[in-house]
Amino acid sequence: MPEQNGCSINAIRSDESEDTDCLIEKNTVLHRCCPIRLQLATLMFFGFAVVYALRVNFSVAMVAMVNTSDSKRVLNHSVVRACPLPSGKDNTSDTFVQPEGIPQYLWDPETQGWLLGGFFFGYLCTQIPGGYLSGHYGGRLFLGLGVLCTAVLTLLTPLAAQLGPTWLFVLRALEGFGEGVTFPAMMALWTRWAPPLERSRLMTFSGSGANFGAFVALPLTGYICQTLGWPSVFYICGGVGCIWAVFWFVLVSNDPRTHRWISHGEREYIINSIGPQGTGHGWSVPLLHMLLSVPLWAIIITQMCLNWSYYTLLTSLPTYMDNILHFDLKSNSFLSGLPYLGAWLFSVLSGVVADFLIERGVFSVTTVRKLLTFAGVLPSAAFLVAVGYVGCDHILTVTFLTLGSTIGGASASGVFINQIDIAPQFAGFLLGITNTFGTIPGVVAPIVTGYFTEDHTLAGWRKVFWVAALINVVGAVIFTIFGSGNVQPWALMEEKREEVEANGTTPVPT
Repeated sequence: MPEQNGCSINAIRSDESEDTDCLIEKNTVLHRCCPIRLQLATLMFFGFAVVYALRVNFSVAMVAMVNTSDSKRVLNHSVVRACPLPSGKDNTSDTFVQPEGIPQYLWDPETQGWLLGGFFFGYLCTQIPGGYLSGHYGGRLFLGLGVLCTAVLTLLTPLAAQLGPTWLFVLRALEGFGEGVTFPAMMALWTRWAPPLERSRLMTFSGSGANFGAFVALPLTGYICQTLGWPSVFYICGGVGCIWAVFWFVLVSNDPRTHRWISHGEREYIINSIGPQGTGHGWSVPLLHMLLSVPLWAIIITQMCLNWSYYTLLTSLPTYMDNILHFDLKSNSFLSGLPYLGAWLFSVLSGVVADFLIERGVFSVTTVRKLLTFAGVLPSAAFLVAVGYVGCDHILTVTFLTLGSTIGGASASGVFINQIDIAPQFAGFLLGITNTFGTIPGVVAPIVTGYFTEDHTLAGWRKVFWVAALINVVGAVIFTIFGSGNVQPWALMEEKREEVEANGTTPVPT
């Protein structure tokens, strides 16, 4: 619950005059049109938009990179279709026509699968190390280098493709290796920059850049492929990432204490409201306590469950649209991006609602996190199941997917930022742990989908949607029962130790 003065929910109380000063500083900052922390959130927003555009554009550009016309001719007489082809459509008309001189490659489906999955091999490796180092040194360097390295490597994609699929797989894995540090670094930065009563809206806004980037990249990549050729996709997106990095390193610092242009009022407000939690952790972290923490395991399991449906849609939805519904993703790429647009808008809105409920004392932090997680999961699971029962109706399919993803964006202010609630100083490290586990469904879910859809029937896909929805609900139930929004004792011990050392008194044994 927030303190009576509304200034901090986690900072250690001192005397009454300091509380009054903190309230005055808060009121001063709230009247500024563009505080530095909002500039930081905006830069993060565009940074995550870039990295997710770099992630999504490859899956779309793959259609243009691969010459599949021969294989489609062979399959014309052997495929049993669950839904009839739209009138006037033939099987050879759905490839991207490339400008003269643009190479295409004869990669079989297995090779394409390895190339699409190569990113996650690297992505899994750097989540935990990135979170640990960001928590100790600060997230500015790691987030900036993560985006910059991914952008530079993206510029090399056409060359790697020309050298062969092995080189391209290694390049994609290296991109994942670089991008793996970005989200933990974001959490580590907000540990030092986000006042407790503004955490939800600052973090959801900055992280929502991922959905915005996916929404923009889907139609833009298809358009660039058709007009300029698929190599231009990687040159343009990689170049934008490099430009973003220049602004990032010039304008961002790890801590409000060291920022060159921050006002005195904003700096004091942030420092006073966050308290000792707004500092980096030492080299040692309470691993045993983390291992035995029930709220942490609730976050891990819930994020794995919620990511199951996310990765199912991310990796398998294009197949469903193309092979089952024969949906023209090139002409209607805007429609395929609508679920990401809805999730972006709703996640930002949920952040504002969460902070409002906490600041006004309507609900505790714990209740808000659980409420928004459940409110996001249940309707989205219901819409996901409904997709399996609309048959071959394109309009209802897009509508249900968009509504499900939109409402699901509410969970962005729930379980997905809960790490900073239970252990602010270790939030970056914890996010690295939860994101590592949360990436596992990205590997397992497509395998399960392939098992259910071997016969390419609507009944098989209905099982896919049911499994994803049920796993989502199980995750929400687990978080509702075992989740917490309170700072955990093992995190409080570190905080108290730093307070004692700062006061120059004898440390009390813990």
